[in-house]
Amino acid sequence: MGWRNAFDNAKPVFVTIYATVIIGIIFSSLYVISAIYSGKSAADSTTSWLSHIGSPPVEQAPNVSQPAIVQAVPTPSLEPRSMSTRPIWEAPLHTKKMPALKKFRLSKELVQERVKDNVIIVTFGNYAFMDFIMTWAKHLTDLGLSNILIGAMDTKLLEALYWKGVPVFDMGSHMSTIDVGWGSPTFHKMGREKVILIDSILPYGYELLMCDTDMVWLKDPLPYLARYPEADVLTSSDQVVPTVTDDRLDIWQQVGAAYNIGIFHWRPTDAAKRLAKEWKDMLLADEKIWDQNGFNDLVRKQLGPPVDGESGLVYAFDGNLKLGVLPASIFCSGHTYFVQAMYQQLRLEPYAVHTTFQYAGTEGKRHRLREGMVFYDPPEYYDAPGGFLSFKPSIPKSLLLDGEHNVKSHFSLINYQIKQIRMALAIASLLNRTLVMPPLWCRLDRLWFPHPGVLEGSITRQPFICPLDHVFEVNVMLKELPEEIFGPQINIREYSFFDNPLMPKQVKESWLEVQLCQEGTRDCVASNTTSPSGVLRFPKRSNEETFKTIFSSFKDVKVIQFSSMQDAFPGFTDKAREEKFRNRVKRYVGIWCCVAEHTPGHIYYDMYWDEKPGWKPIPPQTPEDDHPPP
Repeated sequence: MGWRNAFDNAKPVFVTIYATVIIGIIFSSLYVISAIYSGKSAADSTTSWLSHIGSPPVEQAPNVSQPAIVQAVPTPSLEPRSMSTRPIWEAPLHTKKMPALKKFRLSKELVQERVKDNVIIVTFGNYAFMDFIMTWAKHLTDLGLSNILIGAMDTKLLEALYWKGVPVFDMGSHMSTIDVGWGSPTFHKMGREKVILIDSILPYGYELLMCDTDMVWLKDPLPYLARYPEADVLTSSDQVVPTVTDDRLDIWQQVGAAYNIGIFHWRPTDAAKRLAKEWKDMLLADEKIWDQNGFNDLVRKQLGPPVDGESGLVYAFDGNLKLGVLPASIFCSGHTYFVQAMYQQLRLEPYAVHTTFQYAGTEGKRHRLREGMVFYDPPEYYDAPGGFLSFKPSIPKSLLLDGEHNVKSHFSLINYQIKQIRMALAIASLLNRTLVMPPLWCRLDRLWFPHPGVLEGSITRQPFICPLDHVFEVNVMLKELPEEIFGPQINIREYSFFDNPLMPKQVKESWLEVQLCQEGTRDCVASNTTSPSGVLRFPKRSNEETFKTIFSSFKDVKVIQFSSMQDAFPGFTDKAREEKFRNRVKRYVGIWCCVAEHTPGHIYYDMYWDEKPGWKPIPPQTPEDDHPPP
């Protein structure tokens, strides 16, 4: 019985040991399960198209000493996160069902969960602008800003953003998911939704930085906005003539252009609330009023006197609203950023760029941001099937710099480039490669009204690298046209493509230089043999079959770059294919606008100008002539 007594005496010890082991197993199991689900969540998030642009910023812990806590087994947190308080880009588990739509309704509580330092940054849109919205959000989170909210105008966008881990609320608009187009009735409806949104959020008591989706933030704007605590509203503008050369507010007396409501900051003051309400009532009473025009009309009802002699603020609207105009040099429009590069010339750092002053619709906006390397595309955009084709434009100095900058010299410069681009498009089509467009040099600006070449008072340099949409119809180039009429699609990329930090290493390191040469000269034969330095000499005016035969050996090379496009390719031998190619590319060019002494004042670019003896850059002489070149 001694052993039994010993066992009875030891029983509490064994029970304690067993209990400890069981508890340890339970906690270990919970920890493993938590790790598995965390890994799954991370894996899910890396499959998103944003995975290639880095991890979301990690919020730093407070800079204070923390007591050391030592635990044998870490205890996982089982507390559920709110969809509004979850860190941005942390996608919810796909094992969970999406919350009911009513959970996404705009409320003070929902906004409060995202506010920081009493500021909320908001944009809104429909699913057609999903990639713009993701770019907008990514720029802000890269700047360390998490106090953002996106208003979804359709449930497709709401669901997509929710599963991406982006803070979103339902605007209840029930809008179409497609691109509505600038100036359309639905476009104007979107403007009214913006005003209703501002009028709804201001009573919550938070500062509101309201943005359009076709802009991006390049620098944290909140410290700048905080420099003007007395301002009720700080607005951007369409000003193209600088009124200051530093980072002060624009001088309101010298701002003759419209205030632009694509970027503006509101404080929840009584004056700002009155403006928002009156603006909303105005638009709801008359659907023909454009939201931006309505804002300008109201704010300019009274303009002056200045609030003081230092801040740059002015009394506006009802005489009580304190207004400031953000400097166009650093809160940039599409003109001050892409055409004038005003911030560069004044040695300033831009805070934002808004894709105004552009052509070719939404595709033109997207291409502008890509040219500026501020648009986030999926990894496959940078490694397209079939590879890429590029060339060095080799523009003579006389075309760029000699003589006056006028319509004639501008078209001489553009036509020289158009001919080379036409050749490159044909070769890209032949080799089934994506054409990386060259930088496009212009002597004259493009606008929608008569002007002397560049806007008077602006600091546009001549010549300048102009956006592709100044000359080419980017929307047509990117549109899928019927192949039986227009031949195969020819994909393009922006001129800054190879400079983009997102360019993958495997593309950068797979490169073939092609040196065009005159057949019959030394070492100029159609061959797939490269020089010791890796350069391929290739005869000018080689036919279709020669191109296919030689370059089939380099089908795995990611980038083929030609030294020039002068006389590179004489055209397709297949007449049907040549005709389809012509049908396609002659639609690629647009207009220049506008001369002052003639109506209409625009002049059509012509992809085949060189085949028309005596071609001159003149406006249509009769209404019957006012159409794209045949």
